[in-house]
Parts: sequence; C-alpha cells; structure tokens
Amino acid sequence: MSKWSGVIDWLERARHKLSPSDFMWLTPPGALAIILGFAFAKKPSTGAAPEAEVDLSLRDPELVELALDLFRSLGRHYFRLQIEGVHHVPASGPVMLVGNHNGAILPLDALFTLAAVRDHLGPERIVHPLSHDGIFFHPTVTRYAQGLGVVKASHAASSAILGSGRAMLVYPGSDWEASRPFAERGRIDLAGRQGFLRVALRHRVPIVPVVSVGTHEQLIILSRGERIARALRLPELMRTRTFPIALALPWGLSSGLLPYVPLPAQTTVAFGPPLSFAELFPGVSAATAASAADPEALSRAYDIVTTRMQAMLDELQAGRLPLLGKIEPTG
Repeated sequence: MSKWSGVIDWLERARHKLSPSDFMWLTPPGALAIILGFAFAKKPSTGAAPEAEVDLSLRDPELVELALDLFRSLGRHYFRLQIEGVHHVPASGPVMLVGNHNGAILPLDALFTLAAVRDHLGPERIVHPLSHDGIFFHPTVTRYAQGLGVVKASHAASSAILGSGRAMLVYPGSDWEASRPFAERGRIDLAGRQGFLRVALRHRVPIVPVVSVGTHEQLIILSRGERIARALRLPELMRTRTFPIALALPWGLSSGLLPYVPLPAQTTVAFGPPLSFAELFPGVSAATAASAADPEALSRAYDIVTTRMQAMLDELQAGRLPLLGKIEPTG
C-alpha cells in the first residue's frame, strides 16, 4: 500500500509541476521532433556566437526533487543501481565531477550521478551538468533543462558554476564516447578533449572522477557510424561526428540518435577520490594557471585523469556479465 501511495503522491506532484501542453515535448516522439528541428535549423555561417549570460537561479529545486525521485526509483527497481564512493565528493566548495559518457542519447548516467550526490550531501549541495547546445534548441525543453540546473557548455558557464562554489558535472567524451561500440564499453575514451582541464587549471579546482558501468548495456551500439555522419553533414548540422547504429527497443536495428527504451542492465556508478590541483598540475605557476595555456601540463593532467578513470572502470568491469552485473559467489 505504501508503494502505491508513493506513486500516487509523485503523480500528483508531477501534475502540478508539468504543464499538459508541454508534456508532448518530453516524450520520445517530441524528443525526435526536437532533434530533427535542431538538425535542420539555420546555423550561423561564420564566426562564433557570443556566449549568453548564465543564470544559475533558473534551477528549480522542486523540479529537481521531482525528477530525482523518479530516476532514483527507476535506478532501484529497474536498473538495480549501486552507488560506490560518493563520500569522495567534497561537501562544499567548487569541484568538477568528470564522468565517462554512455548510452547514446539518454543521459541516465548524469541523472544517477545527480541523485547520488543529492542523497549523500542533501539538497544544498548543488550540481550543474554541462550539456550539448542541442538540448537548448526548443524553448520548452530549455525551460525544463534549466529548471534541472543543466547549463549549456561554455567558458561563461564554467566560470559561473565554479565561481559560485557549486559542483559542475562534465562528460568530456560527449557524443563520441557515448556512441562507442558495445565491444568498447570497458574503455574510457575522452577523445583527447582537454577543455575541462583548462577550466580546472584556470579555476584551480579538484576533479572527482565518476565512472559508470551498465549504462552502455542499455542498448547495443554496433558502430559509431562516422561515414554516415559525414554523408549526412551531421558535423555541421548537429555538431556530432557520429550516427550510431544500434540494436535498441522498440526499434530493433536503428540509430542511437533515436530515443529508446533502455534494457534493464544492472548499473553501478562509482566516485573516485578527488584529484587535487597540486596532483594534476604540480609546479604550475599562478600565471600559467590564470592563462591555462601550458600544453605539457594539460597533457600530463589528461593522462592522470584518464588513467585513474580507466583503472576504476577496469575494476567495475572485472567479473561482470552484460546486463546481469557481477554475480556474487554463494555458500
């Protein structure tokens, strides 16, 4: 009886928080329409668009709690979610959470990370995920994303988040890592991207590695589809080099860019000990930190972060069976 009363309570809260006219844009068909709209929207022909002002006050704590209650329940009952090492996240002060990205278009790894930090440190420890600008194409989705604290990735966003003393969640591998083939699910692939390290260097903040397994077993990606992406001009249209070919419910063989029903793979999210600024950038001068312009320091820090994350992923993968997770010995 208590379980059903909890469901009824959540639906009642959702009814008051989610506008019926907005709901269609939060469903798979609505998401597909937004993806297509973003792909064919007119893009600036030359030059970079100026960075928009970042307003962190748009985060809506009530909406955050509503969403995390839903995904916490899905994690517990559908994905058999396990959380490890969340005590490594500092209770206060600016910090960067750096994760491996999984599952193509669904950001479940990010949502489970947000829920884990919330449950351990309470609602006052705010985490802002950075996101691809495609999620901000449609005004309705933009409003809900901003309500959840999601911020479009930019230098201004990083400065606003870390300058406010909050935590920032970033997935440097982005679409490239999230679209890696199923056979490479045990590999960290940040695609050589070092922008997150320039931010850490400039703001002198620690990095907490966050690694998940299971989230890349919720569909079976066969190929990144780079040739198809180039043929469709996706690097220009959608800022992605991939057109993942996947086996996914309910479509069967399809593109991983389509919203899908995830398989019930056992999922684990692990947080590692913080990598301090001094550990990442030993001997770096204040002037170098301010400019974030030392290629050797960035390369060394990249190796430190990816090596740590790969070791964590190797440990999580050891003895794991796809979908089932680790089978504990009996007797």
